[in-house]
Amino acid sequence: MSFPPIARVRQVHDQPEVGDVPRAVADAIRSSRIGGRVKPGGSIALTVGSRGIAGIDRIARAAVDALKGLGLAPFVVAAMGSHGGGTAEGQRAMLAEFGVTEDALGCPIRSEMETTILGTNSFGLPIHFDRNAFGADGIVLLNRIKPHTSFTGRYESGLLKMLTIGLGKHQGAEQVHKLGLPGLRKLLPEVGAYLLEKTSVVLGVALLENAEERTARVVGVEPEELLEVEPKLLDEARTLMARLPFDQIDVLIVGELGKNYSGTGLDPNVIGRQRVETMPDLPRPVVTRLAVLDLSAETRGNATGIGLADLTTDRLVAAIDPKPMRVNCMTSNFLTRARVPLSLPTDRDVLAACLDTCWRVDPAEARMVIIPNTLELAQMWVTRPLADEAKASPWLRFETDFRPIPLDEGGALDQESLFPESVRGRRSTSLVGVGG
Repeated sequence: MSFPPIARVRQVHDQPEVGDVPRAVADAIRSSRIGGRVKPGGSIALTVGSRGIAGIDRIARAAVDALKGLGLAPFVVAAMGSHGGGTAEGQRAMLAEFGVTEDALGCPIRSEMETTILGTNSFGLPIHFDRNAFGADGIVLLNRIKPHTSFTGRYESGLLKMLTIGLGKHQGAEQVHKLGLPGLRKLLPEVGAYLLEKTSVVLGVALLENAEERTARVVGVEPEELLEVEPKLLDEARTLMARLPFDQIDVLIVGELGKNYSGTGLDPNVIGRQRVETMPDLPRPVVTRLAVLDLSAETRGNATGIGLADLTTDRLVAAIDPKPMRVNCMTSNFLTRARVPLSLPTDRDVLAACLDTCWRVDPAEARMVIIPNTLELAQMWVTRPLADEAKASPWLRFETDFRPIPLDEGGALDQESLFPESVRGRRSTSLVGVGG
């Protein structure tokens, strides 16, 4: 098959950005009422999760230093539900991959999975809560607020989810997800409100990111205001998030899938596919044929979200570690996202199959987009049928002319040359430097 040529397009966003993020985090803590809630010397459990928050190592260190500056004794709690295989070692390893270590932060990290049962929810299920956090004199919820990858509601991914699911550890996450989407919508606010009363939450530090994956705002949220403030921050985050700029795409090629890009591996808010039982897909974009080529190194074999794709490569399938994916999907109760699609030997084979089955007679007519992952959307490569639409948009500009798709003799797509600014591109540069 003769592949259509592609050109690189950049999305241009006029969005807010915090200049000095560590200082903003420190200011949010110092200007809060935490000093009046916890006595000097009191222990503070600071939550850090498993999402790829921009600069989380510097943000966590700034929070630790600010808390120490107030005369408090912070420690970090791994607050990520069932991620990391649902084990203390796995969760500590995930934090280390983000640069969140005891040496880097200057405080202890507690990743033990033991919980305390604080009551039952309206469905009669136990409410689990991290034992280390429960024993602290105060809890500071540090998390990014953004649209959830599985449902829409007043509360999605944010401080309340960190409180109910992140600090619920494996068992708590399992209970909140037990009843699927109806349970999530009902239990997040219900259990969250209960835990705000029964635990020692003294502050929330909410992070909002813009479409360039940079911190757009840092907001200190007092616990008594959290239920009212978080939905407003979620609305703001929804306007900031990166999206694909086209409503209809014949072929979408995603370079890498991974938990470091989205909790679902491939963000449904970006690709328009939910693949959740009883739930319709999102209205945009409509993608006829979607393929993913690789797992990220950071996802450690967890291919959750592979079920959102139509086609993949044999090497991606070979790289899957079924244990963390099984734990993740069985905990969330969204099983269709773990279904492995048709796999083919090479990237060339996958591209050919996508173009052959995207309902276009001539591959040159295909509206094809290539992206590195569903988080980094500042740059993408498109085919000529999308050119007029891209040129008409005030938010898009062409950075190259149209050129052949870079495939080597073995049929592999040169993702590093297509996306040198991406996580994969930076990872490759780092490895080259290490190797000399």
